[in-house]
Amino acid sequence: MCDLTAEYFQDANKARERVEALRWPNGPFCPHCGSTKEPMKLQGEKCRPGLYKCSEYKCRKQFTVTVGTVFERSKVPLNKWLMAVHLMCASKKGMSALQIHRMLSVTYKTAWFMCHRIREAMQDSGSLLGGNGGTAEVDETYWGNNKPKGQKKGRGYHHKMKILSLIDHTGNKRSFKVDR
Repeated sequence: MCDLTAEYFQDANKARERVEALRWPNGPFCPHCGSTKEPMKLQGEKCRPGLYKCSEYKCRKQFTVTVGTVFERSKVPLNKWLMAVHLMCASKKGMSALQIHRMLSVTYKTAWFMCHRIREAMQDSGSLLGGNGGTAEVDETYWGNNKPKGQKKGRGYHHKMKILSLIDHTGNKRSFKVDR
């Protein structure tokens, strides 16, 4: 049974150590290139705790344990994320964003964002699209207007985000952001 007064629910550094132990039981690896070479741990006044740099010559990117997870690029402390995940998983009848907002002392907008990310991560994505001989359809689209400031207006899609979507006839769907 989980105790809500556990250290990793109260302290962001303990939460990071807990997630590192769960995600990297055999030591850290680079989420960018997949290298298992021992990464360099960055330390000092200017570095945040838990920051690593890949040792692979061609990669050399910085990363933390949150890269590639629902916690990535969030300013919410990791201990609050772990508490939200625990509350949503342990709740018998579900947990609303308003309740998360009250319990974690975050804004409603933040609680809503967290709940959506957690629910998205909980979706079953293990099944194949179009499994058992079914068909799957694919389509692409360009979204956004992410032109750099000062760039001349005009047509084209090179500045837009490229999105690829797959859907089968049972209603299962997946969308991905692609580079090209």
